[in-house]
Amino acid sequence: MTTTPTLLLDGVTPGATLPELAHPVTATTVVLGALAARDWRPMHHDKDFAVNRNGTRDIFLNTPNLAAWFERYVTDWTGPHGRLQRMTFRMLGSIFPGDTMVFRGTVTDTGVDETGCGWAALEVTVSVDGDTKTACTAKVALPRAADDNPWARRGDRWRP
Repeated sequence: MTTTPTLLLDGVTPGATLPELAHPVTATTVVLGALAARDWRPMHHDKDFAVNRNGTRDIFLNTPNLAAWFERYVTDWTGPHGRLQRMTFRMLGSIFPGDTMVFRGTVTDTGVDETGCGWAALEVTVSVDGDTKTACTAKVALPRAADDNPWARRGDRWRP
């Protein structure tokens, strides 16, 4: 079964905004993300350690958990044919249980490479109560036509 892409490169323009995603963070969000990444450091699951040894207000999201949230945000926007090429981010503050993290994104550039692959560059932020906690840039391959699928590109047709 093939799916028709819902987002094509020609439907994306620089300056366009991605839909906002708000997600309430719970202790379960933090702990399950740390477990999935096999991050056993206690500041991601032991509140007493986080507060009394690290001096933070609670346990907090780890880096791989936050990366997964950014990936989810971008691929929710692109649909199943969007193929993340690169993502870099800088953590500016911690995200704790009880926070609501809000993801916002903007398309900064689009283009087609020499192999015919379509690309969109994005700036994405996650904030809590209007305070940016992490800033991210991403580059994602997008289909150029209904029969194009960046995931089918191999060898010389895929140059990330």
